[in-house]
Amino acid sequence: MSGDILRGRAAEWSRLQKLLESARAGTSAVVVLRGEAGIGKTALIEHLVSAASEVRVLRTAGVESDMELPFAGVHRLISPLTAGIAALPDPQRRALDIAFGQTSGPTPNRFLVGLAVLGLIATASLDSPVLCIVDDAQWLDQVSAQTLSFVARRLLAERVMVLFASRESTVELHGLPELTVSGLAVPDARELFDSALLGRIDVRVRDRIVAEARGNPLALLESVRDLASADLAGGYHLPDAHSVAATVESRYRQRMSTLCDDARLLLTLAAAEPVGDPALLTRAAARLGIEAAAFTALRATGLIDIDSRVRFRHPLVRSVAYRDAAADRRQRAHAALAESIDAAADPDRRAWHRAFAASGPDESVAAELVRAAERAQQRGGIAAAAAFLTRAFELTPDPTRRGIRALQAAQAKRRAADFDAATELVAAAALAPLDDLDDARRLHLAIQLAFHRRRANQYGPPLAVHAASMVKAAQRLAPLDADEADQAFLEALCGLVYAGRGSEPAALAEIARATVRHRDDSGTAQPVGFLAQGLARRVISDAATAVAAMRAAVSTITEHSWQWEAFPLALEVTVHEIWDDDAWERLSAIAVRLATDTAVLQILPTALLSRAGAKVMAGDLAAARLLIAEAEDVSAAIGYAPLQYHKLTLASWAGDEAQTIAMAEAALRDGVQRGENRTIALAAYAIGVLNNGLGRYEAALAALQPACGYDDLGIAGWNLTELVECATRAGQFDSAADALAKLQARTRAAGTPWALGVCARSAALLADDADAESLYRAAIEHLGRSRVKVQLARAHLLYGEWLRRKSRRNDARGHLRLAHEMLTQFGVHAYADRAGRELLLIGENTAKRARTGTALTPQETQVAELAAAGLTNSEIGSQLFISAHTVEWHLSNVYAKLAIKSRRQLRTVELR
Repeated sequence: MSGDILRGRAAEWSRLQKLLESARAGTSAVVVLRGEAGIGKTALIEHLVSAASEVRVLRTAGVESDMELPFAGVHRLISPLTAGIAALPDPQRRALDIAFGQTSGPTPNRFLVGLAVLGLIATASLDSPVLCIVDDAQWLDQVSAQTLSFVARRLLAERVMVLFASRESTVELHGLPELTVSGLAVPDARELFDSALLGRIDVRVRDRIVAEARGNPLALLESVRDLASADLAGGYHLPDAHSVAATVESRYRQRMSTLCDDARLLLTLAAAEPVGDPALLTRAAARLGIEAAAFTALRATGLIDIDSRVRFRHPLVRSVAYRDAAADRRQRAHAALAESIDAAADPDRRAWHRAFAASGPDESVAAELVRAAERAQQRGGIAAAAAFLTRAFELTPDPTRRGIRALQAAQAKRRAADFDAATELVAAAALAPLDDLDDARRLHLAIQLAFHRRRANQYGPPLAVHAASMVKAAQRLAPLDADEADQAFLEALCGLVYAGRGSEPAALAEIARATVRHRDDSGTAQPVGFLAQGLARRVISDAATAVAAMRAAVSTITEHSWQWEAFPLALEVTVHEIWDDDAWERLSAIAVRLATDTAVLQILPTALLSRAGAKVMAGDLAAARLLIAEAEDVSAAIGYAPLQYHKLTLASWAGDEAQTIAMAEAALRDGVQRGENRTIALAAYAIGVLNNGLGRYEAALAALQPACGYDDLGIAGWNLTELVECATRAGQFDSAADALAKLQARTRAAGTPWALGVCARSAALLADDADAESLYRAAIEHLGRSRVKVQLARAHLLYGEWLRRKSRRNDARGHLRLAHEMLTQFGVHAYADRAGRELLLIGENTAKRARTGTALTPQETQVAELAAAGLTNSEIGSQLFISAHTVEWHLSNVYAKLAIKSRRQLRTVELR
């Protein structure tokens, strides 16, 4: 490759070389080349490929006209690795076959597809380093972009480098390391121009061309290419001969204008066919009667190469060729391609070409697109399904059916998080003659979209207004579709629960009463109906009265594989109101499984975070950190911003003062700005936990007292528990007694070990000596039967503190030592330090016992525990979303740190 091509790119080239060498050495590397069209990204990529000796290169590129076909980009990347698919674990192989349309089946688990791609690339890297190049990433189909982003984020110990090249920022690539490619410096641009020009030109004219090109190498080289000798005029470029300010596109357009009609039609045909299959291009050309001479003429322009693949000189050539073609020429090209594609082998691409060949409404084409949407949905291509349905709506001639398809397309667009497009489709549906049911569904969807836009843009009507509108939709749906009405009622309730103390209690109660009346009239409900009923009854009655309905909701959801779309708030509120830690564990596991089994990835981060919250209460803070990191990875890959309160809770229990305060303040600002005042209670809880651990009881009291003045469902009980402790220690006994009474009403109604344990422990803080000890013992007994081990450890701590104050040093020692060991093991540092200070007061040495080797990282610990349980590397990788090779790399580190040599020995050592 010419050195001129890389003129002025020493810094970029050096970084790419270092990343490739890192991958060769066994540490994976990822980079996103960012820069405008023609800036030199492709030149850097080609130079990297030429320098990648003994490296296997896998390539794919986004194609603008292919953006709606699911997994198209992934398929192109790993097509050279298809021989390895047979060796994949069966679930991954089946998921990949369904994703690629090789077989039919239920929607593939998106993460199994990602793991399959990760596994294929990791296996290939065992033989030689692998360089994965994803060019024009801004044009990847959505599911491919998400999958490849996921793969890039899960690489660690593989000999793999992944390079994305993109003109613009995309949500899927957010957070990945970037290398910005900007314009050449003026001296380098001048040298490039001079080296490419065969002839003389006035220096001042050259400098004007260089300045107007703004350092874009392609613009400079295309300017030189178009300068004929006559234009130089003895070294002076005539200013009116060419407009040097013209874009590169205009230069390509001018070159195309010299082609004969057949060659221009052939160029349009190639631009409309994104796969680059020369056989398909030849068949379609024959259908159009294009002669062989057109192929020769087109090759001669240098705009396109046609050999084993059809390749354009630059993606801009394809864009200009397609965009500038007359509508009838594009339609002829698409029609020829559709007729040349095997309908059995590639029905979706055929349907897509038929859609763009249609000159007006066509029911047969629209029906074929609907079938393609169903297949896309089965393969997990939500964005593709939405695109097919949108085009089907546009081509539907019957007004009634057109309205129904507009609604279907809008629903798909909403699931794909394209809220603006969905809103336009809902507006189009409103113009159609819908029946009562479809019109009610339209209203429901319109209000859902308004809420999504409100959360995304932080503007819109207050949540109380939104909830009132949702109730109207629910009441319209009630006699027509009771189950969808349940969903609308639940959404209305959740809207006001988000609003928290900022909502009107009377409005919330009225919505709850309407929800209850609906099911009293409609009879048996689906799981979403039970959930709505449980939450509604809790709003309009006390905990004791509502507990049966809430338990019924949890039981129904747990026992049935309910494919809910997204009601994490309602679920967590319900579980926390009945203090059911077992249900929290089960439901969070189900939520993660269902999220990974569906294509609606927006719910996966929330499900992972809910599971992280359960792990914090179980004392497994290391697992919680991994789950939160996983949620952040997924969120970055799909451009989703989940609530952060479980991360805030983790920071507070870990005793991380700086992070807790910073996150609590940010949560408060964001919540108030959005009108979601529930965050006030959540932030108060985190500040209370932190300061109770640090022994700063006045600070905890200052945060918790105002928060406990409101009945924030799902969090109020937790705040009351913290308030009893800090108020007692601060000498505010009236406040403590009032909080205890409210807590007892909640926990006694629930009657679970978790509820009874925290209730007894809190009561012990205010009890006289005759009752305190029995209450502490009861708390330890109850919490010992629960999963909330951090609360059990705190019960031992409080009991030990009470025993020390009663001068029962020997009795205190056992409980304080146990609390210190548990809290230290959990990573609950502030409370562990508090236990340590108590132990020092009775002469107990709390020096941490030395441990052989270096402490394991959280992921090493998880890998080691799963390996000790007998799981294979592939099974461990599937659980942790990493490759089997990375699992083996982690295990080698574990063996070295623990001074052992086998999996069998893992069962005999302390891992935490």
